[in-house]
Amino acid sequence: MRLKYIIPTLILGLVFTACSKDSDSNETTATKPDEINNFVWKAMNSWYYWQPNVTDLSDSKITSTAAYNNFINGKTPDALFYSLLYQRGTVDRFSWIENSNEVVYATKIAEVEKNGGFSYGIYPKDASSINMVALINYVVPGSPSALAGLKRGDVITKINGSQLTSSNYDQLENTQITITLAASVQFTSSSLVTTDKAGTVTVTKTEIDENPVAYYEKKIYGAKNIGYLVFNGFKSDYNDELNLAFAKMQSDGINELVLDLRYNGGGSVETAIALAQMINGSFTNKPYIYLDFNDKHNSEDGYENLSEKVKIFNLVDNQPTFQREESINSLALTKIYVLVSFQTASASELTIQCLKKYISVITIGEETVGKFVGSNTLYDSPAYDYTSYTNRSTKHKWQLQPITFSYYNKDKDANPANITPDYEINPYSIFLNLVEFGNVKDPCLKKAIELITGQTLRTTAKNTDLSLPFKIDNLTAFNPTNTAKGLYIEDFKRLKKQ
Repeated sequence: MRLKYIIPTLILGLVFTACSKDSDSNETTATKPDEINNFVWKAMNSWYYWQPNVTDLSDSKITSTAAYNNFINGKTPDALFYSLLYQRGTVDRFSWIENSNEVVYATKIAEVEKNGGFSYGIYPKDASSINMVALINYVVPGSPSALAGLKRGDVITKINGSQLTSSNYDQLENTQITITLAASVQFTSSSLVTTDKAGTVTVTKTEIDENPVAYYEKKIYGAKNIGYLVFNGFKSDYNDELNLAFAKMQSDGINELVLDLRYNGGGSVETAIALAQMINGSFTNKPYIYLDFNDKHNSEDGYENLSEKVKIFNLVDNQPTFQREESINSLALTKIYVLVSFQTASASELTIQCLKKYISVITIGEETVGKFVGSNTLYDSPAYDYTSYTNRSTKHKWQLQPITFSYYNKDKDANPANITPDYEINPYSIFLNLVEFGNVKDPCLKKAIELITGQTLRTTAKNTDLSLPFKIDNLTAFNPTNTAKGLYIEDFKRLKKQ
């Protein structure tokens, strides 16, 4: 498994020629619009999915040059951007703005470059939802967290010496953190109780582009050759790694697949389409996903079709850049089992919603995030309708990542609020049982194998009281760091028009 120690910019803008929407001929010399804010407003006016719903993004806003300039001037670019979002935090939970590749005012809801190499979930300790713990989902090999000795299943109780709470858990995203781990975890009838280990662990974040193909194992149960694949991000610069994993499964004779998307917040449309073909492969050229843009870009609405080839990208100048195509390695499966959680979002949800129109998809775990929208990066390149990275202004490093489209399966079925699993697993049941990947003590993996084999597995899993009165149906509210890694498009021109 490889690590790329670079500064990854995973979201690639859409590049095509369009007429400029900027016209500054009527500006007075007395009042000029702030250059960056002018880019922010006009790019949002053109592309933002909910533009018709935002009064301050109305075309009428620019009928009076003086009024427009007064409106956008005097604000920081991020303050202006967030003021333009439609019902921020409720309807639009996922748009953000960046400066120099660092998310501004949105570090809780986006994938940022620097991290310590561990993924975590936040859980309330009792019904008050004040005191929290963080359960480590996995640790990236070779990362600062791995070198510090953190392990999958560790429980964080304190951050920088203070009890983890609903008010300070976002400090886990700081550049350097000192954490206290639990020595023991117990459940009472009303709370989760921890005792602390002596000493602390310090993690300093660095630039990591982790391999999302995190783990693979073949499990044999009679005639069932079960592949267990942990896939943590739809990252197009690792399409070759994903295709290689399916080649390995082909050679292993895998005839059942458990796909673990519990920690996968989404990513590339390109990768999501390729994954569907790797799983089945029988529906080449059939429509897979339908994308719907705002009224100003209805000409871009259309389908992405399944292909027998997967595009391979490398990061060049911080952008996923096409290198070549490979034939897809397919398992020709007609049924798969997908593990999901309150951190499963975007392209992961797309995979479930769109793939199940072709094959049987059995979901196991917890309710997902409910992110059925996506984006493309907007740059200060007005002559290219704000979509060209190459032709962007180099006077500043601001760029936008607003929601620009919604997606649907091939039949354009209405999306649910979120995906409710076919077999629900209490999220607290994984405490005490989250050890190394592939261990069947994991309640979600255990359930999948039982469904595949029709047998009840006997394990040494520790019991957790599942009757706790503070069970949280939607833990997404406490876990924003994993809810918006983004659904994005590498190659806009490949979109199949309706």
